[in-house]
Amino acid sequence: MRSVRAFLVLAAFFAFTIPLMPLQLLFLWTGSRYARTFPNWYHRQVCRIIGIHLHVDGAVARERGVLIISNHVSWLDITVLSAVAPVSFVAKQEVSSWPFVSWLAKLQRSVFVDRTRRTEVTDKANEIVSRLQAGDHIVLFAEGTSSDGNGVVPFKTPLFAAAKPSGAKPLGADICAQTLALTYTKLHGIALCRRGRPVVAWYGDMDLASHAWRLLGLGPLDAYIRIGPPVRLDDFADRKELARYAQAKVRKDVAELLRGRASSVRAQPAP
Repeated sequence: MRSVRAFLVLAAFFAFTIPLMPLQLLFLWTGSRYARTFPNWYHRQVCRIIGIHLHVDGAVARERGVLIISNHVSWLDITVLSAVAPVSFVAKQEVSSWPFVSWLAKLQRSVFVDRTRRTEVTDKANEIVSRLQAGDHIVLFAEGTSSDGNGVVPFKTPLFAAAKPSGAKPLGADICAQTLALTYTKLHGIALCRRGRPVVAWYGDMDLASHAWRLLGLGPLDAYIRIGPPVRLDDFADRKELARYAQAKVRKDVAELLRGRASSVRAQPAP
């Protein structure tokens, strides 16, 4: 039955996704405002196809550019976070060469960064700042990797250079950062324990295709998300101070969500 469910979910996903890709490409070519917002609608439908129930506490500031600093658990995070708000992602350079995944990432205006090349990191930092100043919402997975879903890996401060370059001029009051804590806590409506959460997580040297097939066959999931209040990037002296603040906030929120302290979270269920 799990294989049947995985097959049906994947078939529905590709049947829904492939016809819409040229439409998003058209939005990008014409500079339409829908190039930002259409992926948000699309990923909400993908959550329904997969069976992901979203429970969101807080909201992304829509009227300004926002750097969203998040923990990273699974490849599902892309769809889940994109369903919460119109966002783009800071992705490692390798993603730009992955079959099919790279097309989706480029259509969502992701920023690809080669972390081994310092000069490129500087160039990408300028690109990200320009995007934030234009009002975009950019997601940074600050751990630089994914975890097993039971906690938060220490944040890598060099990644914050893209948002808080050393010696840069003040960015202005219209650019802020918000933390985001993401957890997957239930399968078929039943709470996952410490041993169960790594089944959802994609980390280490796991193969993406086999993990996706296995996970999509399990059944509906509940994702709990907590979004922190907006804080101005200019309020932080440097990237290390920003990283310390974000890591402490995300760790606290993840721990509370895993303990079930989510009574104020509003549900956005997938049928």
